[in-house]
Amino acid sequence: MLEGVKIVELATYMAAPSAAMVLSDWGADVIKIEELGGDPVRKAFQGVSRNKLTGNPMFAFDNRGKRGVAINIRDAAGAKIVREMISKADVFITNVRPAALKRAGLDYETISAANPRLIYSSVTGYGLQGEETNRPGFDIVAFWARSGLARMIAPKGADPIPIRAAVGDHITGITTVSGILAALYARDRSGRGMLVETSLLRTGIFALASDMATQMHFGKLSSTPPRERADEATRNFYKTSDGEWLMLIPRGNKTDFGDICKVVGHPEILDDPRFKTPIDRKENAAVMVKMFDESIAKRTLAEWGKIFDAADLVWAPVLHPSQVVVDPQAHASGSFIDVPDGQGGTVKGIASPVRFNGEAIIPKRPMPEPGQHTSEVLGELGYDAAAIEKLRAGGVIN
Repeated sequence: MLEGVKIVELATYMAAPSAAMVLSDWGADVIKIEELGGDPVRKAFQGVSRNKLTGNPMFAFDNRGKRGVAINIRDAAGAKIVREMISKADVFITNVRPAALKRAGLDYETISAANPRLIYSSVTGYGLQGEETNRPGFDIVAFWARSGLARMIAPKGADPIPIRAAVGDHITGITTVSGILAALYARDRSGRGMLVETSLLRTGIFALASDMATQMHFGKLSSTPPRERADEATRNFYKTSDGEWLMLIPRGNKTDFGDICKVVGHPEILDDPRFKTPIDRKENAAVMVKMFDESIAKRTLAEWGKIFDAADLVWAPVLHPSQVVVDPQAHASGSFIDVPDGQGGTVKGIASPVRFNGEAIIPKRPMPEPGQHTSEVLGELGYDAAAIEKLRAGGVIN
């Protein structure tokens, strides 16, 4: 769908690279620029385990389908090459901090003056305005901690817990994709590009928007209770007899509460004055949760699944990733695809989150090796073999 769209990515870690990966999945030609030593994430699995791990699945996911070049942008000749690449691009994606981009002449004002049709996509920790625009920010600090998410996810009185690897990055990545596509659509009408800004902080606040809007409107917000004192016993996690967990949740109608109570084996709750209203149920939640715990612990996950499905209730098993990767419905939904391995075969990978016309999108190629396509890309810019070799000998490219 995006065939003919040229994208230059100057970014490290996960948020911005994941946005470029999705655009590549959808047909864009993405050129990834790395330092001569490569993106730091290439080394993510080195020295972290006594097991001799090989491969790098995190980097492979965020960077599949791209062509890779290695350039020293701190060198004037290297920065010039990058500007030449961007001058011929439709989109420039970067998460380099604004001050460093300014020093290299890669800031929005400079670049857009040379290429007015360019979509300039800036992905930062904290945004491009304010005193903290140059503050470094990973998703665990900017998206998770600073946004309020970490405080609200942890139950009241519990210590904050970390987010799993790159969750905030990937949410910010798909957010960035939506902004870039809107800007490309607008350019089709106006003929001019624009600056597209996304930040880990802003995406984190948006992810928490229901709670944040409540906080802003009422000036207060209820905390997350521990499971044993859930605000709604019918909206909670429960452990089955085979040691698995399930999640129940009622729809916003009057029948689901009663249906759940009956199916779980406690129809008497409907006539119990302790549970008559939502306020009553909240005040006596611990009692009701205990009742549900005892009932649900009597059957296996598979047995409860059949019972809840027969009653048309909303529930789900709480799966570990080792279970998700063999879940038939996850596969049927198109969550996994075959990714080229660079040797004529394929390996299983994770699909980007949108499907079109029910068809799987197959990436063009696996992740690039450091500088794998440097000569090819520079040749497209008009550099001959001698010039390329001179730049390589001078430590400008790899």
